[in-house]
Amino acid sequence: MIARTWNVNFETQRKGQRVISTEKKAPVMPVGRIPRISRLMALAHHLEQSVVTGQVKDYAELARLGHVSRARITQIMNLLLLAPEIQEEILFLPKTVAGHDPIQLRHLQAVALERDWGRQRERWKSINTKESCSNL
Repeated sequence: MIARTWNVNFETQRKGQRVISTEKKAPVMPVGRIPRISRLMALAHHLEQSVVTGQVKDYAELARLGHVSRARITQIMNLLLLAPEIQEEILFLPKTVAGHDPIQLRHLQAVALERDWGRQRERWKSINTKESCSNL
């Protein structure tokens, strides 16, 4: 005699009717994509850690390894000049469901070069408000 086993799931349908289902439902994937600026912020932190730990010598080496210009590496690394709470908000921006990302790197370049975190917060608030209003 051969013993066989099955995974059995009970599903409740309308009016409380229970049905046996042997199929596994695919997990529901969240809709949308992570904004590019969030990915660049995470990349900046990763690249900075690579330089600090000595995995790479400097930003010029990062540019060579990434096949990008040194200016592009500088643009990305300038995100680390933002106030910590702005960086956190960027990392946890909501997913983009359709169309272009509301906040782009070019929007943040001038903000990042502002030395005063208080003024950075003001500029960030105005950018964040404008972009969220334009999505309505």
